[in-house]
Amino acid sequence: MDTPSAIVTTFTAVFDVMQIPVPTSQNIRATIGLPLSTAFSNLLGLPAHDKRVDVSVELYQRFYRELIVPQARELLFPGVAAGLSFLREQGFALAIATSKFQASADLLLRQAELGNQFDLVIGADQVNHPKPHPESGSLILNRLGFSNDQAVMVGDTIHDLLMAKASGMDSIAVTYGIHSYEILKSQQPTWIAHSFDEVISYLKGQGGLS
Repeated sequence: MDTPSAIVTTFTAVFDVMQIPVPTSQNIRATIGLPLSTAFSNLLGLPAHDKRVDVSVELYQRFYRELIVPQARELLFPGVAAGLSFLREQGFALAIATSKFQASADLLLRQAELGNQFDLVIGADQVNHPKPHPESGSLILNRLGFSNDQAVMVGDTIHDLLMAKASGMDSIAVTYGIHSYEILKSQQPTWIAHSFDEVISYLKGQGGLS
C-alpha cells in the first residue's frame, strides 16, 4: 500500500499532540519498517522503555486507525489486488511479516478487502525480534512448512531485505514504496521490480525463478 505520506502525517500528529518539535519528513521516513517503539525511540532520542515512547506508540495507533485505515483500499498500488488473486490461483502460499502490531495489520487488510488472501500474518508483537531480525521470516517458514529456498521476500525497505538475507531467502525489492532504488540496491536483493506486475513476472519464472 502507498502509505508513506499517511505515515508521516500520523507521526506528525503524534508529535503535535505531545507538543514536541516535529522531525523532518526524511527522518520520519527513515524509520518506516521498524517497530514503532524503535522508530519513536530513534526520533525522540530516548530509550525504548521510556514512558514517552509508550505514549507515542499509543497515540500513533489511535491516529493510524483514524487516518490510514479508512483509506486502505484506495492506497493499494496498481496490480496488487489482481496480482495476489493470481498468485493464490497458481497455488502460492502468501504470508506477511510486518513491523505493525498484529491487530493493526489485520485491521488494515480487512479494510483493503485483502484479509482472505494471506495464509499467515506475523506482526511485530508476535515475535521477540521483529524485522530486520530473521525471526519473523523463520516463523512463517516453520508454520507454513516451507524451506528458505522455497520462499521469496517481497519488500520495499532495507529491513525487509536484511530479514530475507538473514533468513536465507531470495528477495524482490520493489522501488515504488519506502526506500529508493539506490538504497535497496545497496542490499543486493535477488531481483528489483518497479511494479507489482514485475513482481508477478519474477514469481512466474520470467526473472529467472523456477
